[in-house]
Amino acid sequence: MSTIIPGRMTAAHQGALVVFIIGMRINHFHKLRKWLPVVRAMGPMIAELSADPGSGFLGTEFTLAGLRTIQMVQYWRDFESLEAYARARERQHWPAWLAFNKAIGSDGTVGIYHETYVVPAGGLETIYGNMPPIGLGKVAGLVPATGSRNEARSRMKAAAQAE
Repeated sequence: MSTIIPGRMTAAHQGALVVFIIGMRINHFHKLRKWLPVVRAMGPMIAELSADPGSGFLGTEFTLAGLRTIQMVQYWRDFESLEAYARARERQHWPAWLAFNKAIGSDGTVGIYHETYVVPAGGLETIYGNMPPIGLGKVAGLVPATGSRNEARSRMKAAAQAE
């Protein structure tokens, strides 16, 4: 269990950011041989990205969105880095994508999705009260939400001025 940080904190991140939400939904639990490879494919990708600071990948947060849905919120430096990784044929994502399309395609056993948000500098703010590190705060580190970071509007201005 993560250590709870008492008080009010905010993410140390400044500047622009890409938030990438990626997930899968198990539509047929009994078809384990179909969905288990999809579940297992993400670990090697995250390990590969985490080992490469130049990839633009900043970190991820894993969540369950119900009994059938596994989701990750990923943080990226920019969209170009995310797209470059997705299209790189020598990296883990490309063969996993091909394998998914070959094994599952549109047969309905497993659903996949992603959403991409490009957040400009000054377009985000965070607050964590009496929480262990989570989300962007876990990825970028935490600082006290005091002084110029005390109010939401001030945190937005601080993030915008960083650019």
